Amino acid sequence: MTETAKPTDDAKKDGTVTATLPQIRSALFRYRLLAWITGVWLLLLVAEMVAKYGFDVEGFGWVGIAHGWIYFVYLICTVDLSIKVRWPLGKLVLTALAGTIPFLSFWFEHIRTREVKAEFALDK
Repeated sequence: MTETAKPTDDAKKDGTVTATLPQIRSALFRYRLLAWITGVWLLLLVAEMVAKYGFDVEGFGWVGIAHGWIYFVYLICTVDLSIKVRWPLGKLVLTALAGTIPFLSFWFEHIRTREVKAEFALDK
């Protein structure tokens, strides 16, 4: 498979995949990076909530704001990847929501990376 080849001849004929392999590889990298960053910030947000409501510790309000912006960038990267690899809407929504539940973004990143790498033979 060349760098600009699509995964299958059928996909080439019906136009389901229009991105090149370098574009898919780049989008996957951005998605993976933001999934991990979002997951870490979400854990920090959980720690902030525990500190604030469990121990009356104040002063960490910026963590929620930072996580919100990072999650927004995660959404953009998730949509970008889903467009390039033509995920169905349900898969996109589930992957996007994974950034809102602690530890789920790490697991979804692993699963989606494995799927995309297998479908487009990116490990070779």
